[in-house]
Amino acid sequence: MIPPQFDYHAPQTVGEAIALLQQLGPDAKLLAGGHSLLPMMKLRFAQPSHLIDIHRIPELRGIKQEGQTIVIGAMTTENELIGSELLQRHVPLLPEAAQLIADPQVRNRGTIGGDIAHGDPGNDHPALSIALNASFVLEGPGGRRTVAADGFFLGTYMTLLQEEEVMCEIRVPAFAPDAGWAYEKLKRKTGDWATAGCAVVMRKSGNTVSEVRIALTNVGPTALRAESAEQALLGKELSVANLQAAADAACAICDPAEDLRGDIEYKTAMAGQMVKRALTKAFGRCK
Repeated sequence: MIPPQFDYHAPQTVGEAIALLQQLGPDAKLLAGGHSLLPMMKLRFAQPSHLIDIHRIPELRGIKQEGQTIVIGAMTTENELIGSELLQRHVPLLPEAAQLIADPQVRNRGTIGGDIAHGDPGNDHPALSIALNASFVLEGPGGRRTVAADGFFLGTYMTLLQEEEVMCEIRVPAFAPDAGWAYEKLKRKTGDWATAGCAVVMRKSGNTVSEVRIALTNVGPTALRAESAEQALLGKELSVANLQAAADAACAICDPAEDLRGDIEYKTAMAGQMVKRALTKAFGRCK
């Protein structure tokens, strides 16, 4: 289908984008990579009168290091994440997980900020950002503010990002040298959203888990942090019984929607399997 008629705007700075959002009001939408918004417009699920293309704003791109924090511009593409030596050294979960997102064509255009700001529980970066303990820098008419990824996602297509704000940066703590990580994702075919997914970042002391963050993809109205599953592992060995306890705790918070990828029972069970796989891989990577 062809989307309804709209006016196109191409600001050169974040300030110009914010001014347009103020001027045009709720009938305006920001356009990042376009892989989420444009299909919704073609289906007439979204009908903005104005599109504000932020692709030409250079300050929203790039990856840099500030002390022990890695700063990623919101308009950085998935392929740029994959190719970043800085991320490969300090946050290897991101380039590894980005290779599981959609297909090469989408990864060449799709952006990390667009994936996050859209608030789709089927997108991968919401759960990844929660597991990474990331924070987001948002800029609006009143200036900049920073919000944690854990708590940013309020529901399907609902986040803390206000109508007149632009997501500028994703800030991620660099991994400790002994950290382990994994993202396990079950999907029907290349390019599909996850039936269920799990992101894990952890550390161990001897044979016991000393730190762990677990987040789930597409098994609720938004990305889920599985805190009860984390508590089931802290201070314990990664035994078969403890793995199962963590998986059971994660399954208990799942509330997936039934669709062509499976019914509620199947999706919930697969979330448990992804939790066990991700934890096992991450633990094996801990030094």
